[in-house]
Amino acid sequence: MRNPKLVPYETIVRATSGEPEAIDEVLRHYSKRIRLASLENGHVNKDTEDNIKRRLIAALFQFRFDGQPT
Repeated sequence: MRNPKLVPYETIVRATSGEPEAIDEVLRHYSKRIRLASLENGHVNKDTEDNIKRRLIAALFQFRFDGQPT
């Protein structure tokens, strides 16, 4: 049984290899958390939201499965 709070392993593997659909799936999975983290004075700061998304995508491309630091 899959934990719905986690992004499936297969999706992470596909996203780290640059598959656009998988990257979108990861962004959708975390979209509520990203919006919440982007709130300033009760409003979503689009620059902050975009910055968080960029950093998440960058982290996906740096992710290593062999346990070695990047």
